Amino acid sequence: MKIAALDIGGTSIKAAEYNNGVLSEVKEFETHAERGGAHVIEKALEITGSFRGIDCIGISTAGQVDSQKGVIRYANENIPGYTGMKVKEIFEKEFKVPAAVENDVNAAALGEAWFGAGREEKDFLCLTYGTGVGGAVVIDREIYRGSSFSAGEFGAMIVRAGERRPGEDIFSGCYERYASATALVRRAAELDPALDSGRKIFARLEEEKVKSVVDAWILEVVYGLSTLIHIFNPSCVILGGGVMSQKYILDKIREILYNHIMKSYHNVVVKQAALENKAGILGAVKIAEKVWEKNHE
Repeated sequence: MKIAALDIGGTSIKAAEYNNGVLSEVKEFETHAERGGAHVIEKALEITGSFRGIDCIGISTAGQVDSQKGVIRYANENIPGYTGMKVKEIFEKEFKVPAAVENDVNAAALGEAWFGAGREEKDFLCLTYGTGVGGAVVIDREIYRGSSFSAGEFGAMIVRAGERRPGEDIFSGCYERYASATALVRRAAELDPALDSGRKIFARLEEEKVKSVVDAWILEVVYGLSTLIHIFNPSCVILGGGVMSQKYILDKIREILYNHIMKSYHNVVVKQAALENKAGILGAVKIAEKVWEKNHE
């Protein structure tokens, strides 16, 4: 079976062909998301059309996704006009093959479950730290999606109730405002405006003041993780996002996390996501395989 797998993000669209266990023809294009959802889908269709003889299509995408219907339930202003887009229907009509669509964080978690750090785990939580904080709940190697396909919005946990302004900003006082990679850069820039990227921050980690900023941010990450661990009691938590590739961060999280959770929860293992920027594509492969199998039962 030959699968066309896509990972549609606000910055880029990644695509690849998957055939008999081999990922090939990996491509990446700018999304130009500011041109709107219709443009993004048109570009994704063009990319998919470059693959010949495909049997199925798997799509990982930004936005909240009704994975049964393959429809974008909600997308923010990063992709204008994307909300309501009938992605599955559009692709199936164009290519006359089955298509499956999933939220990008859920797809990344599935990629890790079947091909990456979660291969030996039955259940786990997956969090990604970037512009915001994304999350996914994996139970029995399947995504728990909730009543309206939106479970795992860990970035929206309220961690500072005194800073809430829900009428103005629904994410005020929430986890992602303090634990995202964006939050780390913001903290560091307050110390020195030249520290305007993760790369620059970690290049100066030996400086005591910079290290103190990073350590304070890591503590914010741990506060959220301890809450989630107490709620879900997982055996494993997988952490992704470019910032989590820093060995210092993972080591520090593992060092201090267990001081913030009850001893009966100390079985939890913290792992670094293994697939980097291929997690979404490989998750798209898995959902495509499932829709193919369902159609051929």
